[in-house]
Amino acid sequence: MSLRAVTPGGGRWLPHGYHVDRHSHPQGQLVYAAAGALATTTERGTWVAPANRVTWTPPGFAHSHRFYGRTDVRLVAVPLDLCGQLVDHPSVFAVSPLLREALLVLTDRQEFRPGAFERLLAVLVDELAETPEQSLHLPEPRDGRLRAVTDLLHADPGRSATLAGLGRAAGASERTLSRLFHSELGMSFHRWRTILRIHHALVHLTNGRSVTETAMECGWSNPSSFIDAFTEVVGQTPGRYQAALRADRT
Repeated sequence: MSLRAVTPGGGRWLPHGYHVDRHSHPQGQLVYAAAGALATTTERGTWVAPANRVTWTPPGFAHSHRFYGRTDVRLVAVPLDLCGQLVDHPSVFAVSPLLREALLVLTDRQEFRPGAFERLLAVLVDELAETPEQSLHLPEPRDGRLRAVTDLLHADPGRSATLAGLGRAAGASERTLSRLFHSELGMSFHRWRTILRIHHALVHLTNGRSVTETAMECGWSNPSSFIDAFTEVVGQTPGRYQAALRADRT
């Protein structure tokens, strides 16, 4: 089974861990998890979209998907003549109530009036063009020394090692690695690790883990510091995120 089984402009439920191999589309594509969460990976890194965000992949970008939790996935193909209104790189946008309803209508119903979907899609793209990007983007390095460090963190996001300690394992100095994080990834070591941990936290929360369990497993020393970090990155508390998931499933 592949994601092609979900027709553009359609949707279906996918099981936890479902993976779609690297592929590309001649048109743009919006992927929305009405329940659950998804990660989209390209050569530029990984973007995670919980149930309050939608992923955008422009035409021709090779990408793969992984789904977390039982996911109600909705796909909307965006014709080439509308793609120029959106950013020319993969991204994630917040889903307003209007955007959510438009995405559900486009993927839930039959078109009873000719041209109705085309008109609604134009409204959706207009709204996205005015919506700030809210990308939970985790860039990946090309430098071998930096990749050795990020590989260690991917393997164990909760590890408490310092950058100096990770550098000793990777054969590079703390100063060199700090410079590489900024020059290659555009952020500090601390910020990159925080976003990595938030990615994993979203998966744990989607799978029903408690806020306290998630905080401990993802490397925070206490739930309050996890809640602060999660809220700053995701835009809502982990408790509200889980409550919204439960409401969607109901």
